[in-house]
Amino acid sequence: MISAEKQASLEARMARMGILEADLVEKFILGSGAGGQKINKTHSCVYLKHEPTGIEIKNQSSRSRETNRYHARKELCDELDERRLGKASKRQQEIEKIRRQKRRRSRRSKQRSIADKRLLSKKKQLRKGPGRDD
Repeated sequence: MISAEKQASLEARMARMGILEADLVEKFILGSGAGGQKINKTHSCVYLKHEPTGIEIKNQSSRSRETNRYHARKELCDELDERRLGKASKRQQEIEKIRRQKRRRSRRSKQRSIADKRLLSKKKQLRKGPGRDD
């Protein structure tokens, strides 16, 4: 449940940004993903479209429809802020970071890595003293 203060602050933020409720198309659609039968038969996923900009937001972070409505509107405000300021969003930066981490290494990079490992291995072998003969 979203508190009245949070709801009021979001409405004030939307008013400051010039987002009108009349400009929003809101639909409640079936959710998807984990949750079993309950999530598959309740319309708690919120689809929100801001007509003037064409921004579409889907939110299914909670099982509560009202909570999802709040989060969708908040996400819409964040998206508009990012577009107006022209900076890359934190979410987009995280996505790019994960993409870079998952990217396979190039053949040259792998060869360099293996060569470095072999060099370290030889160095460690030289540190060992001569073996004792019993």
